[in-house]
Amino acid sequence: MFCSSLPAANKVIQCGGAHVWKVGEKVFAIGGWSKNEDPYVTFKCSPQSYEIMKNQPGLRPAPYFASRGMKWIQMTSDETLSREDLKIYLRESHRLAALNLSKKRRQELKIEIEV
Repeated sequence: MFCSSLPAANKVIQCGGAHVWKVGEKVFAIGGWSKNEDPYVTFKCSPQSYEIMKNQPGLRPAPYFASRGMKWIQMTSDETLSREDLKIYLRESHRLAALNLSKKRRQELKIEIEV
C-alpha cells in the first residue's frame, strides 16, 4: 500500500488482523475490518478536515477513535474520496503522527516535516 512508501513508515498486523501503519511508534493509518474485498481505510486528520468529511458518503468518524475525541476518519467506499485524494490525506496523517514524536525521535528516523 501507499503508506509503506512514506518516510520511516512500518506496517504491523494487529487489532484483529488489521494492517496498521506507524511512523516511529505513532499510528497514522489502518486498513481492514471490511466485509467486502476493499478494506476500510482509517486515518488521522486535522479538525477542519474531520468536520468536512465526517458526514460525506463513504466516510465516517472512525469507530473507537472518534468516540474518544480523536479526529480520525474511516473511508468505507470511494464515493467521496478518490484514491489520489486518499493519498493526500494519508500523507497528512503521516505528518500529523510524526509531529507527535519527539524532535530527537524524528531526527533518529531522519524525518523532516513542516510544522
